[in-house]
Amino acid sequence: MLKLESKKPENKKIKKKDITRNISKALDYILMFLTPVVIVILWEIFSDKGFINPSILPSPIIIWDTLVQMAQSGELLKHLVVSLIRVLKGYAIGCILGISIGTLMGLIRKFERSIVLLIGLLRPIPVIAWVPMLILWLGIGEISKVTVIAIGTFWPVLLNTVHGIVSTNKKYLEVGEILEKNKATVLLKVIFPSAMPSIFTGLRIGIGSAWMSVVGAELIAASSGIGYLISYARELSQPDVMIVGVISIGIIGLLIDTLIKIIQKRVLRWNTSIQD
Repeated sequence: MLKLESKKPENKKIKKKDITRNISKALDYILMFLTPVVIVILWEIFSDKGFINPSILPSPIIIWDTLVQMAQSGELLKHLVVSLIRVLKGYAIGCILGISIGTLMGLIRKFERSIVLLIGLLRPIPVIAWVPMLILWLGIGEISKVTVIAIGTFWPVLLNTVHGIVSTNKKYLEVGEILEKNKATVLLKVIFPSAMPSIFTGLRIGIGSAWMSVVGAELIAASSGIGYLISYARELSQPDVMIVGVISIGIIGLLIDTLIKIIQKRVLRWNTSIQD
């Protein structure tokens, strides 16, 4: 009886903690959605009062109507699909190259020394600066646009991969040596799992860079895509269409980032710091 009675207070404490945690999460979600809702309401009020010029910044209702019309006509989806395919191609290439070269730099010191100067020279160059040169070298087709996206993705993935590899706990490596594990086993079972949180950070930053890169490329040279849609709407003085394009980029980017976070939690179940 004493044992049962002693467990009851503990169970009550656990339940209280769970309730408090759920309430805290609910408040976080409310605050997350409250800020944009308040901004949209204030935006609509100022638009109705005439404080905002509709030819520069249309009201949220006008933008919503434009969004619905473009979605129904299929125009928005067509441009989004074109840009998304470009992003996925360039993102995949950039991630593969970034993780591969980053792993070599983290593991082989002489290799890292041999290219550190080259990376130091190329990394500060803005992605948009490559667009005119790539158009000259590769033409205005898909290859130049995908290459721009790959460059934009490459740098954050590379740097975070290197950081993850070199930050591997030395004690884990010593344990591998004591157990006489071969280099392949140490790489796959020790180094890569330790570096994965940093690599996933690079992947998330890389997808943001990929979206920025594709829009920049399409603004300069394209006949389709979300960047082209925004540029063409600017020439026709259609701010509502421009804002629909910008919002669409943000929504797609948020969905992709959320997807990567879900995959990260599944892959890194052992890492309790990212599970909340």
